[in-house]
Amino acid sequence: MTITSATTELIRATLPLIGERIDEITVLFYRRMFAAHPELARDRFNRGNQQQGSQQRALAASIVTFAAHLVDPALPDPRRMLARIGHKHASLGVTADEYRIVHEHLFAAIVEVLGAQVVTDEVAGAWDRVYWLMAETLIELERALYERAGVRPGDVFREARVVEREEDPAGPVTLVLESADPAEPLPGFLPGQYISVAAELPDGARQLRQYSLTGDPGRGRLGIAVRRVLATDHGPEGEVSAWLHDTVAVGDRLQITLPFGDLVLDTAAETPVVLVSAGIGVTPMVGMLEYLVAADRARRTVVLHADRSADTHPLRARVRRLIGELTDVTYRTWYQDRGDGRIDLTGVDLPADADFYLCGGAGFLRSVRAQLAAAGIPDHRVHFELFTPTDWLVHGR
Repeated sequence: MTITSATTELIRATLPLIGERIDEITVLFYRRMFAAHPELARDRFNRGNQQQGSQQRALAASIVTFAAHLVDPALPDPRRMLARIGHKHASLGVTADEYRIVHEHLFAAIVEVLGAQVVTDEVAGAWDRVYWLMAETLIELERALYERAGVRPGDVFREARVVEREEDPAGPVTLVLESADPAEPLPGFLPGQYISVAAELPDGARQLRQYSLTGDPGRGRLGIAVRRVLATDHGPEGEVSAWLHDTVAVGDRLQITLPFGDLVLDTAAETPVVLVSAGIGVTPMVGMLEYLVAADRARRTVVLHADRSADTHPLRARVRRLIGELTDVTYRTWYQDRGDGRIDLTGVDLPADADFYLCGGAGFLRSVRAQLAAAGIPDHRVHFELFTPTDWLVHGR
């Protein structure tokens, strides 16, 4: 990922202006692209994230972050960001031709916002180079993911049948899925991965959402725990989570994708595991615990979880059952209603050679990462996941 010195100087000179106006650029970009390709707004992009602006911020930040690293390699390396984006794209079935659609409307938006007098041929060429370096890196990464899955690019959807549905006292609904075609069982998965689920909504839209996988990876079944996303002052009700809660029953069929995701338990390691979660972030941790129970129950494991209360702790009974089957485990919870506040790692025995897996909101992740850094845990041992388009931004903070 290199650019010439002349391109570097053009990017360095225009990066502040692009960064200052990038929100305007991306809003206009999405407006133009969706006008030309309404099927993308209907069937590909998360409409809730579009309404909240998080999708726009994700694109804006990814391009600026990538460009900034090209001109200053001392800044955070974008490879972790690109890996996270690539897995997400693979779970949506993104293909190389879609990058040309993005390019067309993004650069038209840049010119419209900044003006032709600013976006000269030389400036346009420099940013074109940045875009295609980023796009080609993602295309190659996604091609490798498709090859690893044994499918053609984009051919990731399978039909599944709901064989179990369980209501959790804390609110989530757990759905267990099997292949709708007995001759083509669902694939195994790595503990921590997710699938996309396609919801055929009443207005004809086909919206996709990602859900972490639970269950024993070797049984030919995939389990997901879905929390209903309620409307707030900051965003609408989650239309896919509501659809899954209100309409999907045992025997129904769903379109799902093959498993993807880079927050995965290192199943070849023998070092201790520390699982730290908040709220619905417990779901990938459940997948990891179920793997450990099935395949490596003597491995040293520390499980830490924060929530509003025991009653709102998702999959609490399941977690307690799983840790009861491990032979070397520490389990602690922090509940706000009993005055615990946020997770406080002071006094927790953290194995120095452990791998740490974190999942929760951005504030939770920043707090826990800061505490781990203060405890001397090296950054390469800390792995984490969020459920928003801008999750990778936490990597650089």
